[in-house]
Amino acid sequence: MSDKYVHIKINEYYSSLDYTSPQQARPKNNIPNRERESHAQRLQRSFEELRILNQEERVEREALSLRSREGTYIQFSSQSGKEIITKSLEDIRQNIRLLNVREELDNEEITVIATVYVPEGKEKNFLQKIEDYRTKTVESGKAKNEKLINGIEDVRLAMVESLWTDRKALIPGDTPVWCEVWLRFESDEMDLVSRNFLNTLEELGIEHKDARIVFPERLVFLVKCKNQDLKELIARDDNLAEFRLGHEAAGFWYNESRKEQIDWINDLLDRLNVHDNSVSICVMDTGINNEHSLLKPFLAEDSCLSVDPKWLNHDHSGHGTLMAGLAIFNSLEDALTSTGDYHVYHDLISVKILPNEGENPVELWGDITSQAMNRALIHKPNNTIIFCMAVTADVNSHYGEPSSWSAAVDKLCFGEEDDASKLVILSAGNLENINDWRIYPDSNLQTSVKNPAQSWNALSIGAFTRKVEFDGDEYSDYFNLANIYGLSPYSSTSSEWDSKWPYKPDVVFEGGNILKAKDDSEFMHGYEDFNLLSTSKHILIRQFDLMRATSAASAQAAWFAAQIANKYPELSSETIRGLIVHAAELKDEMYEQFGLNRKMKTDVKKIMKIFGYGIPDLDKALYTYNNALTYIAEEEIQPFIKKENGQISFKDMHFYKIPWPEEILIDNPDAEVKVKITLSYFIEPGPGRIGWKDKYRYRSHGFGFDLNSPTESEEEFKKRINKAAIEDDDLIENDSGSDRWTVGSQGRKKGSIHSDTWTGKASEIASCNMIGIFPIMGWWRQRSHLKRYNSITKYSLIISLETPEQNLDLYTPVMTKIATPIEINS
Repeated sequence: MSDKYVHIKINEYYSSLDYTSPQQARPKNNIPNRERESHAQRLQRSFEELRILNQEERVEREALSLRSREGTYIQFSSQSGKEIITKSLEDIRQNIRLLNVREELDNEEITVIATVYVPEGKEKNFLQKIEDYRTKTVESGKAKNEKLINGIEDVRLAMVESLWTDRKALIPGDTPVWCEVWLRFESDEMDLVSRNFLNTLEELGIEHKDARIVFPERLVFLVKCKNQDLKELIARDDNLAEFRLGHEAAGFWYNESRKEQIDWINDLLDRLNVHDNSVSICVMDTGINNEHSLLKPFLAEDSCLSVDPKWLNHDHSGHGTLMAGLAIFNSLEDALTSTGDYHVYHDLISVKILPNEGENPVELWGDITSQAMNRALIHKPNNTIIFCMAVTADVNSHYGEPSSWSAAVDKLCFGEEDDASKLVILSAGNLENINDWRIYPDSNLQTSVKNPAQSWNALSIGAFTRKVEFDGDEYSDYFNLANIYGLSPYSSTSSEWDSKWPYKPDVVFEGGNILKAKDDSEFMHGYEDFNLLSTSKHILIRQFDLMRATSAASAQAAWFAAQIANKYPELSSETIRGLIVHAAELKDEMYEQFGLNRKMKTDVKKIMKIFGYGIPDLDKALYTYNNALTYIAEEEIQPFIKKENGQISFKDMHFYKIPWPEEILIDNPDAEVKVKITLSYFIEPGPGRIGWKDKYRYRSHGFGFDLNSPTESEEEFKKRINKAAIEDDDLIENDSGSDRWTVGSQGRKKGSIHSDTWTGKASEIASCNMIGIFPIMGWWRQRSHLKRYNSITKYSLIISLETPEQNLDLYTPVMTKIATPIEINS
């Protein structure tokens, strides 16, 4: 076997360049043509009717001594199948604010609907724009404000439906349900807006939670409302932005155990070496039974915490203890049956986030997650903590759209409050209904990854399976539902998500399989060998229980991350996440299961919505080899800048010249060589439902990368990269040898982690050692009033160069160039 080495650090191999962005051709807006005079008159009449209705409402409320808001909520609609220039509806200087943008399907055509808050007296701004459209012509010969006014089909007073951005069917009726109320605020008015809103709730006698989540320009409260309550809030409050359903967390399960195997445990304990370390896995779950003899060495009593002290710290369900067993041992079967010393280099923190009895308390789950993480950080402030949570909402994640919970996770990962990024691992969510298994795997494609696993910054974990062997004599009337390396029958996917959202899950780990009766009469999900063995909370009855699905997969992912953190304690959360994705591979069997071709980019995108980047390989994540190099750079960069003239533009790009083994590659021109590049960073979320486009993007910033082509000089490459600024989501293919990349620039632009592979001959890749990292548009640049335009952020760049040729030594010539090699004993 080839020698193992630590990865190669290349932080000093980059230079920072000013990044400019020549104008590019932009897609034409799909705005309808209008007859100018009649359209203007119709909109003017609509505004007049709106003014009269608004005045009548105020008079009526005044007569009843009811408080009224000062401004007006107005709903603007596009023509079916056409666009509306939503960003032009906002005028921050006049405090006219775009609150939310949503789409409705009407006769198979999409209507765009925008809700806008207009302060008292500012309606005249819209009336003036309409009048200018009717009477004034610009130099091009077109009407002034033509695109804006032509895009508006209808104007009316906003109702509950106008601010409701979740599915319409979830709007409350006469029975109160828990809802998220999103409030807008200016930076210096957050506490005033919060206080006024809570006072309004008290006046109306509306049940609510005092906890809140804070995002840029948005506060989120959980309020128990019926439809009439929401109407009254609209009538009273000037700071509403949107309403959504408040989600509850799903319940947990556990299965019958294997028979007690105390002798195995004692044997393992005799061989167990628990190392002092600075790496902890924080399991945010139902608590953990730390009296289990296999967990006690890793979970001290004072490390058992709870969000609510009334819940105590014990595991009331068993799920948290199951998670703990996998988080410590990964494969408990392998640990029990191994010989010789068994070493563990990380420990556990338990934070209980679920109550003991009854239904889960309906809370803002983002706030609960934040409290849990903060408790762990305070408890072990000097440790590297990997946060693992297998709690998901029992409804889907609305096809990839951010929620208050997923956005809170993104904010926590970004580390806005303490300037320290954090690695959060989430389960993607499960299918556990026999009717779903009857139509496997179609049901998995139709079941969305669950909330909050649509988080951009967290590592979301799905499930595959290798568990296909079973007792053919005893179960001769059964067969395995999933084949080897197939999608676990429990795993949800992002197959039906809109193309603008990230691929989820990010990666997959073992999640178990199901036995299916040949006559379709029975599905056996409790078959021992198709599940994973873990620690049981019922230690007086049994030592082991079975675990499965994406919960088990996420616990294994946390263990995987802990191995990296222990080997490389200096690495950032962005890099650990990046190495897990970088080390992942999609198997041929995965493509075959769904009839897809790995050489077609459209098929690659489809498979990534099912399996993400594939199954991570631990050796690849931890080591560099003679014939497989891994380079790592961790850097800070300023994507944007506000210039002296007040203009906000792109600022820096980073240009790398990688120490490459050119001579070896040139001397072996026909050898197959693979280059893989992964770029990992965390975005600051902007989760308000304002269309998630133009200046209202969810991401604060983005980055892209490219590699020079074989014939491209340094000057030519830099010039091409400088044309790669992404002004919108319609990026054209402009990367080096687009057909050679597995995913391509179009496919790899999603989310906040981008990974792609280029395979070719050594002669082609010998000169391809220049990489450009360039900024992409985000709200830091476009929402200038938030003053985040000069922010500096971090990224991690991971590059691998490998060949299947075992006798080809790429490592030695590289290390001769840059450093003395550090060999790791196998």
